[in-house]
Amino acid sequence: MFDESLLDDPDALSRADLHGLLRGAAESGARVRTAARNAAEAGVTALRPDGRPRAVLVAGPGPAAGCTADLLTALAGGSAPVTLIRPTGVAPAPGALRWTLPGWTGPLDLLLVASPDGTEPGLAILLEQAYRRGCSVVCVTPAGSPLADATAQARGLAVPLTTSPSEARAGGEPAVGSEDRPAGERPALPAGPGLLWSLLTPLLVLADRIGLLAADPSAVEALADRLDQVAERCGPAIATYSNPAKTLAAELAGTVPLIWTDGELAAAAGRHFATVLAALAGRPALAAELPEALTAHGTLLSGDFAAGADPEDFFRDRVEEPETLHARVVLLREQEPGVTSPAPAARELALQRETPVSELEPTDADSPLQTAAELLAITDFAAVYLALASTP
Repeated sequence: MFDESLLDDPDALSRADLHGLLRGAAESGARVRTAARNAAEAGVTALRPDGRPRAVLVAGPGPAAGCTADLLTALAGGSAPVTLIRPTGVAPAPGALRWTLPGWTGPLDLLLVASPDGTEPGLAILLEQAYRRGCSVVCVTPAGSPLADATAQARGLAVPLTTSPSEARAGGEPAVGSEDRPAGERPALPAGPGLLWSLLTPLLVLADRIGLLAADPSAVEALADRLDQVAERCGPAIATYSNPAKTLAAELAGTVPLIWTDGELAAAAGRHFATVLAALAGRPALAAELPEALTAHGTLLSGDFAAGADPEDFFRDRVEEPETLHARVVLLREQEPGVTSPAPAARELALQRETPVSELEPTDADSPLQTAAELLAITDFAAVYLALASTP
């Protein structure tokens, strides 16, 4: 059940937010600034690289590493290939995950490790592999963690992970509803609100130093400012009718979100949104890039999840029977659609199939970094509101 009235009651939202999720989303801009300072103090801005790496490899536990790789790929614009190293093993068992470098990895490549916990033995083994092959290593992980020590032994650069005093543990806030479970059984957030920026910001600063993308100090400050602006627009005190995150959360209640994206940055934000919806709000969501999404999700617009798929809806017992879930398209765009954009045709197809459409597009973004910031921040806030206003 979704209690929409909760969205316009800041006190009730505060009482429901037992794990500080709204605070975590609101402090993203502050995290970016602190993470940039930590990167500078760790020596990232003093690096004098010989040139761009041949390839960039990204590794880390959970979907945060995947989102980091997605964003670096989109922001780099093909200046160097970015490859995500996916782990193998039985996921929640401690120490079971293993990461393996591709066979072609060598001294010309760069390994980036993003770990919010810093205790994964498999990542320490990965650093040993990188050291043996002469691959450069940069790791973002809590100061004093086993992974930070392993980075020093591999002659890599360790950047301390930026955390906030409100966090219950270094890996981020515990997932909603997990407080009564044993520690080993608690599902960790894939990239809780704010945590992604703690991991990503030092890597953006590094990528600027090696010429992979543009993220100089002024661009990073503008990124933090944009996150602050989104937090002001999407905060709990802002009414639903003028709050894009609350509006999106209300629209997604009782639906199966089909997240359609137009552009590489939007695609990264869409995949992250689907992951956070599942982790925070317990809502299944499917993300796909346009125009392929029209084929991949076309059947969902005319099957059991279509808006008009319940012919006996008039006779349904609305008290005893749960409401049927229907698909809703969430259209994420990087900019206003041009002549060749598939977005208008996608919107038209959805409406023809009687499927409602929610649209999200950055306003006056001056750079790709600001575009990514707005899409990620609004969808993070939306996932949090959907989680807080939903009851089992």
